[in-house]
Formats: sequence, structure tokens, C-alpha cells
Amino acid sequence: MSLAALSLSLQFGRFPGVQAHRAVLPRHFVTRCVRHALDLAGEIAVRIVDADEGQRLNREFRGKDYATNVLTFDYAASPIVMADLVLCAPVVQREARDQRKTLAGHYAHLLVHGTLHAQGWDHELDVADAEAMEAREIEILAGLGFESPY
Repeated sequence: MSLAALSLSLQFGRFPGVQAHRAVLPRHFVTRCVRHALDLAGEIAVRIVDADEGQRLNREFRGKDYATNVLTFDYAASPIVMADLVLCAPVVQREARDQRKTLAGHYAHLLVHGTLHAQGWDHELDVADAEAMEAREIEILAGLGFESPY
């Protein structure tokens, strides 16, 4: 399998406990997860934020006043995928614990999920689309060495 070229910016907000998330998200890990989900070359920024920033962005851009696990801001899907992925560290950590997943495994899933969104995949409008997206996520995660998140 030939992997798409990727220009990655990895950013961490300043918040208590950020070092634990930095340790789980080395640049090579994030790059690998995103590249495996890309069909075309990409310019992707991944930002790890606290609950306040996650909630503010979700409220401002989606009209939902709570912090969510991942937000995808997609700017172009072709010929180069251009997007920002914002992952809310406290939400990801809580979900991983509640779902009995490793933190790395849950981050891998959300990086793949967000990258697919950046390419036009959707799961909110149609059950068939949701099933197709889940199947693609499972396939990509298996290639990365992770079990199905579902």
C-alpha cells in the first residue's frame, strides 16, 4: 500500500496534564494514523486542547455548547486534503476510560475518524453512510494494529 504524502502540524494547548497526552501522541504516531486514513496528499494540523477550548470551538462552529472528542475543520478535499483536527484531551481521556480502551487506541480512532471527515466521509445523515464509515475506520485501524473501536 502506498501512503499519501502528508504535511503535519502537531500542536498542544497549555493545560494541566498535557504532558501525559504528549507522551501518548508522539509525532510519528499521529503522522502514521493520519497518513493511513488519507486517500490523497494532505496538509493537516492536529491540535490537542483542554475542555474550555474544545467547548468554545464546538459552540462557535457547530452551535453545540459542550466539549466533544474531535472536531474536523475541512477546507479542501482535492487535490490536497487540507484540514484542522481538534481533539479535546479531557473528553478523549474520559471516553477511553469509560469504554475500557487504551488512550493511544482511542486517539488513533479519533485521528482516523477526523481524517475521514476531512475527506467528505459522514455518519450523521444516513445509516448506510455511518456503516460505511465505521467499516473503513475498522479497516484502517486494523492496519495500524488496533482492534475495532465498535
